[in-house]
Amino acid sequence: MHALLIELYPLCRSLTGPGVRATLDRLDKEAPLAVTEIPSGTPVFDWTVPYEWTIQDAYIEDEAGRRVLDFRDHTLHVMSYSRPVDRWLTLDELRPHLHSMPDRPDWIPYRTTYYKDDWGFCLPHRLYERLAPGRYHAVVRSKLEPGSMSIAEHLHRGKSDDEVLIFAHTCHPSLANDNLSGLVVAARLAAWLHGCETRYTYRFVFAPATIGSIAWLALHASELPRVRHGLVLSLLGDRGPLNYKRSRFGDAAIDRAAIHVLQTRHPGGRVIDFSPWGYDERQFGSPGIALPVGRLTRTPNGEFPEYHTSADDPNFVTADSLGDSWLACLRIIHVLENDVRYRNLSPFGEPQLGRRGLYRSTGGYQDIPDRQLAMLWILNQSDGRSSLLDIAERSRMPFDSLHAVADELVNAGLLAAEGASA
Repeated sequence: MHALLIELYPLCRSLTGPGVRATLDRLDKEAPLAVTEIPSGTPVFDWTVPYEWTIQDAYIEDEAGRRVLDFRDHTLHVMSYSRPVDRWLTLDELRPHLHSMPDRPDWIPYRTTYYKDDWGFCLPHRLYERLAPGRYHAVVRSKLEPGSMSIAEHLHRGKSDDEVLIFAHTCHPSLANDNLSGLVVAARLAAWLHGCETRYTYRFVFAPATIGSIAWLALHASELPRVRHGLVLSLLGDRGPLNYKRSRFGDAAIDRAAIHVLQTRHPGGRVIDFSPWGYDERQFGSPGIALPVGRLTRTPNGEFPEYHTSADDPNFVTADSLGDSWLACLRIIHVLENDVRYRNLSPFGEPQLGRRGLYRSTGGYQDIPDRQLAMLWILNQSDGRSSLLDIAERSRMPFDSLHAVADELVNAGLLAAEGASA
């Protein structure tokens, strides 16, 4: 995943354009993608798909012809969606089009002008301060013209038509944690599921933030009732602990599954209540859509200094964090796939586990092994109404440990599956 992130990092992504398509072409090699091109001008709810933006070059040069700033050095140097410009300006005329961070003088900020006709450059504040009075040639060789917005999907079909939706945004340029970490983790999940038999159908959507998720929702309105659970993935590569943001409902199955996984398997994990701010969970949770979609990140957006700056580079992301995030996703999927209601087939007192080879043969100990405690919890709570996740939450034992023990009890003829949870 980290190697893939490094490979994708130089591409100049935005809401639309060649950088997004090149990114999707590469992800297609990890898991096959079906790409839909939505024409500019298409109405999607209260929004309209914008013109396509293509950037060839951008630079500022001084009167001696020296480039003092060059898009070829870093994709963040040009403000995303800058309109074409080719002008000589005085430094005072140029300054309103320059964006820097005085508090982080060595970093390049990330700025956009998606829905305003404007242009601009981003640069380290140290460079900004070194600009001498004089005239400068500002050049942005870009195109803003009718085209299309690319949205890609990978569909893994399960036994049921009920779906789990996984969303990752594609619109940021050279930012490693935001958004490349979400893309590579989602792509790896899709590739891993490819060889698995699953209960649910899994739909992975790769689209630009906000306008992309809104467009996808508008074009798939008839299919939305099939979405039972969902996750937005981003910011999964930094060194911070995992953070789960609840869905709009707060107590949906995806909320319970994710929170349980963080509490039992990922120490230091934090749970955040829903708010209509952040990533695309707010679009999936809008009142007319109201899908149970939560969000998994490490350090949330805006809570680390490197956010939306050039310091969010591949060195800021670690392979260990990506792997741990991927494992958390797998564990959440494991809960969703295996949350079954059981019935104890020997419910009158505890069944004799020792003669079935399920219990420690020597008695008198003060402690009880976790495996045996898990068996007792499952047998005690399996009345046909409580699901395995209910039992995991009440016992505070990891779901995967309970699931493994449940299989043993089924094989021993002491437990029977009543049905899957909702």
